Amino acid sequence: MRVAVTGGTGLVGRFLVNEALGAGDDVTVMTRSPPTPGFFRREVAHLPYDLSDNDINIRKFDAIVHAAFDHVPGRYRGGEGDDPTGFLARNLDGSLRLFEAAAQAGARVVFISTRAVYGPQDGTLTEDMECRPNTLYGQAKLAAEQALLATGQPATVLRVTGVYGPPGPGQRHKWADLFDDFAAGRRIDPRVGTEVHGECLGLAVRRGREGADGIYNVSDMLLDWRDLLAEWQSVTGIDGRLPERADARGYNQMDTARLQRLGVCPGGIARLRPALRQMAEQAGILPKDA
Repeated sequence: MRVAVTGGTGLVGRFLVNEALGAGDDVTVMTRSPPTPGFFRREVAHLPYDLSDNDINIRKFDAIVHAAFDHVPGRYRGGEGDDPTGFLARNLDGSLRLFEAAAQAGARVVFISTRAVYGPQDGTLTEDMECRPNTLYGQAKLAAEQALLATGQPATVLRVTGVYGPPGPGQRHKWADLFDDFAAGRRIDPRVGTEVHGECLGLAVRRGREGADGIYNVSDMLLDWRDLLAEWQSVTGIDGRLPERADARGYNQMDTARLQRLGVCPGGIARLRPALRQMAEQAGILPKDA
């Protein structure tokens, strides 16, 4: 399959590109700048792309995986900074132009959306519930979802929670600052959230490329930072200050039954532990052959 991945050099996008390469797909990365040599498991083609582009030539691809998103570095919620108008113009309008180009090319779309589209809810988050996003990030993603599905073209929407996993060359993983604070003995505020490994998301994207239409939640476990740091402590031997346990009451889990019926089953702590070891090896905290 000929696959293009927008935002493929990001922390999340790299997992999607590597999964497609592992599946034997012919992969092109659509980003502003070409990836550095060795960034992916093997070399890929590059097509210059920016969300502001009006002329998008994607007629040679069978599937488009849209993971690109323009935001303030390190922030999705609140990622508009002080430019909400430009934020929407880049992300929502840019996505709609890409979807239109994909429809004209007859290419299938897999759209990386977010759990933020749900907004405040009671109970478990299911794909058929009414969405009430309370952030511009969630509103932009939901509007893009609705526009894509309204076209009637073959499409998969993946509502993704926080994505973790070992970073690529030159990247810092999502918990790097947290682990630095832990090693320095700094006080860490309690926090809890849902997480999923990037490789699990990659498999969900593959199911989308293979023809699973509709909306799917992509999540794994509810993870307290106290438990995360206790695992990191066990892996590395670093003796930092564990935070208090967070109050998880009212924090919504995501129902992933639809995704699991496609054979995408999360791995929980059993998947987290080797990922932490790999992060420690990449950071030089553990030897590579540990």
